[in-house]
Amino acid sequence: MTQYFHSSEPLLLEQGGRIDGLTIAYDTFGRRSEADDNIIWVCHALTANSDVASWWEHTVERGKFLDPERYFVVCANFLGSHYGTTGPLSVNPATGEPWYGDFPKFTVRDMVECHRRLAAHLGIKHVRMLVGSSIGGFQCMEWAVADPDFAERLVLIATSVRTMPWAQAFNESQRMAIELDPTFGLRRDDAGADGMALARSIALLSYRGGAAYNRTQDDAGAAGACFDHRAHSYQRYQGEKLKRRFNAYSYYRLSQAVDSHDLARGRGPVEEVLRGIRSRTLVVAITSDILFPPEEHRVIYGNIPGAEFRLMDSEFGHDGFLVEHEQLDAIIQEFNS
Repeated sequence: MTQYFHSSEPLLLEQGGRIDGLTIAYDTFGRRSEADDNIIWVCHALTANSDVASWWEHTVERGKFLDPERYFVVCANFLGSHYGTTGPLSVNPATGEPWYGDFPKFTVRDMVECHRRLAAHLGIKHVRMLVGSSIGGFQCMEWAVADPDFAERLVLIATSVRTMPWAQAFNESQRMAIELDPTFGLRRDDAGADGMALARSIALLSYRGGAAYNRTQDDAGAAGACFDHRAHSYQRYQGEKLKRRFNAYSYYRLSQAVDSHDLARGRGPVEEVLRGIRSRTLVVAITSDILFPPEEHRVIYGNIPGAEFRLMDSEFGHDGFLVEHEQLDAIIQEFNS
């Protein structure tokens, strides 16, 4: 069951601006040990929520790496999202109305500051393992740099030390799609929804890649010329699916937060920044990931002292961390033993 933490202190954002009345939504699974040595904190990806069991299938189960019978699992919905933490549809205390497009720009570091506030509220000073994939990995790295003693173990999956131009280009194309929706900018909850559906279809190309589409959406064999294909309906279905559950203002700001990610910003050479991480670290890349390809992980495992690296074989691209749960479970279980 989702819980809520209300912070009394204003959140001063890294690039200026502030948020008063900050609320953070979070879920927990399992029981906390008396020794406080069984805590696993999960940082979720872009449009997920704090109920990790609902979107990361076969992980919060008996015998799996987030086994609630062994571990106390915490997952917090990050800043700007659409699932309970303060975001564009929240009421701005200064105006008494929802923020909508006035919600300020924020960075991954701002997200992590919210997580750290929640951890302090829960009395969590140290975790057995900090786990994150994609933008969740961004958060984990930022946290490990900001507080090197927080996580005993660090698991970074399908992620990067900074958002490269290739990923930024996908994000900008998505924002362009949202901006073309004539309702985007209006002060209403469903503004920009059709544009966001198109944006999602663009994003899926980067999440899956050609091999995954060719494997799962091929409908060859029709007797005559075919103008309506399975891949077409899949794109439309996924766009509509996100349209029903998410908000375009959140999606827009979150994509900007992704583009802001640069672990070394203001800290010096990235190699030196990574060498300051003291957690025992596992880095997992996916063979077919075109969004954060395996070669981008080299700088991570090559500079975090003692870091281990695993390359997970999958045809499902970046989404392989969601699809290949058996492979990933075996890799993390071995690391956490």
